[in-house]
Amino acid sequence: MRVFCRLIATVFYVGYMPVAPGSMGSFAALFLYYFIGADPVLLGVAIVLCILLGLLTAGRAEKLFGGKDSGEIIIDEFAGMLVSLYLLPPTMGYIVAAFLLFRFFDIVKPGPIRTVEKIGGSLGIMLDDILAGVYANLILQIVYRVF
Repeated sequence: MRVFCRLIATVFYVGYMPVAPGSMGSFAALFLYYFIGADPVLLGVAIVLCILLGLLTAGRAEKLFGGKDSGEIIIDEFAGMLVSLYLLPPTMGYIVAAFLLFRFFDIVKPGPIRTVEKIGGSLGIMLDDILAGVYANLILQIVYRVF
């Protein structure tokens, strides 16, 4: 079970990257997005599966790594990045904007994101990044609908 937790929480060990593992986790989500595309059903299923797997493994992996929301745990960034892309056109502009906005909200943690992060355990680890993805997605949905 420990190997499974590490595998999933680090998104197949991408979380061990020595530089910017959170950004690498977000970038890794783009590989999955490339293969499943913007199909709302497939992307929705991928998001739900990533969130469920993150909820199952992130808290356990946190104990394995011995630190609160350890940098190696990137399943939350992976899932949040997919959320930021949901129901957007699969163009390079939207993909880059989603990546940048998601990383911005994940790092700055405005509004309730900072509060949710304090919950702790798997729920706290996952929720702040899911909210960052929702924030990024909402902004891009407005841009898409208005322009």
